[in-house]
Amino acid sequence: MAKNYLLSPKTAQDIDQRVERVLRGLGSPEPPLRLDDVRQLLKLDRAFYAADDPSLAREAISRIRVATIQLYHRPTLIIDAIRKFSLKALYLPDRKRILLDAALPTKKHRWNEAHEIGHSLIPWHEDMMLGDNAHTVSPDCHEQVEAEANFAAARLLFLRERFVAEARSLELTIASIQQLHGTFGNTLSTTLYRFIEFAGGERPIVGLITGHPHITRRGSNYDPAKPCRHFIQSPAFAARFARMSEVALFEAVVGYCGSQSGGPLGGTELILTDDNGDQHRFLFETFFNRYDALTLGVYLRPEARVLAVSA
Repeated sequence: MAKNYLLSPKTAQDIDQRVERVLRGLGSPEPPLRLDDVRQLLKLDRAFYAADDPSLAREAISRIRVATIQLYHRPTLIIDAIRKFSLKALYLPDRKRILLDAALPTKKHRWNEAHEIGHSLIPWHEDMMLGDNAHTVSPDCHEQVEAEANFAAARLLFLRERFVAEARSLELTIASIQQLHGTFGNTLSTTLYRFIEFAGGERPIVGLITGHPHITRRGSNYDPAKPCRHFIQSPAFAARFARMSEVALFEAVVGYCGSQSGGPLGGTELILTDDNGDQHRFLFETFFNRYDALTLGVYLRPEARVLAVSA
């Protein structure tokens, strides 16, 4: 699990301008965005692979960086790279081809495809993927590159400021996220993620994507030291609550969640402590879509201090 990586304003603006040109080239489309149209505009090809399909071995990579490893002058097969790095999608810049894992649920194809389109839009990503091996890409650099592709994918799928305007016109609730999920055609998890990042403005908002929180419904892969798949912060939350622990926040959520097999699991007001030691009240609610538990926490107000006065 990792907290969401927030890009610098300059980098975000540069990527956003590239996304804007794509959407303008499509005639400022209405939601939901058709990725077929995006691929046609950008002249990108798409194919599906199965990790156990030997026919994929006919496609070889001669020079491409996968994760932090440069496969350069060491020709290897795509199938080997996919297996080694457990890839769910892959962009081959020299062929302008996107490969998607056919074993994934169809709903996940949309985000993975948009993520790879994001890589194709950012020129310095192609330089990194096709460049020589003079420099090793560190894990931190890899994390930033993936965050940049995620940002491009989100701005594309959610039609830039169209989503921001609609999100900010609604109440900060899971019901609003469900409404936007229907409008823009993206998964609930993806919509929660972008709702927190884009809709908060100056208001601290936090979210978790986890397995079912209730002790009787936790999966076999539950790790008490890393209970969250995603810990999502709005910029305002990250600025004021950077020390917040995922374990502590998850345990607080566990305290109000029921064992329902789907739908709303509960909600309550929780007190969170900021980086200065001051306490603040948030309204939390959690919804289980039978795959992920989605938690949203929205800032309400500072918690009043009680001062003891001696006689």
